[in-house]
Amino acid sequence: MAEHVGQDIFAVRNITVHKRGTFAAFVRRIEDALAPLRSFFRRANQEYTRFNYIGEWHSHPSFAAVPSPRDDVSMREIVQDDRVGANFVVLLIVKLVDDGKLDASVHTYLADGSKHPSLLRYEDASLNAARPPSEASAGAREQET
Repeated sequence: MAEHVGQDIFAVRNITVHKRGTFAAFVRRIEDALAPLRSFFRRANQEYTRFNYIGEWHSHPSFAAVPSPRDDVSMREIVQDDRVGANFVVLLIVKLVDDGKLDASVHTYLADGSKHPSLLRYEDASLNAARPPSEASAGAREQET
């Protein structure tokens, strides 16, 4: 879930972690995310134009941190599903690399079927822990993906 903080800029404020899948496959179950989604929206006072679901994330521990063909199909299915009602969805893929650092890519999928690489900005969460969700900004590092 994310906060819309500027034109085409979103800050991730909450994530859900699903523990279903294998080293090569992820099983997405919306039922596992419903309680965290409802809790997030309650805390955000149902300000859906400012705070909302932004997309999906998962790791590729054994593969490159880029969308697979199956990832592309899944994201296009989500953004083109009228029941979801999204104008776009974002896919973040992460991987721990040999030096213990995080490698990641983020792509935005539009309802017209297109996919666009997006800019990922890392922030040090410990610097933002005591701040309200809309005031987090310190300790950032950007990466073009």
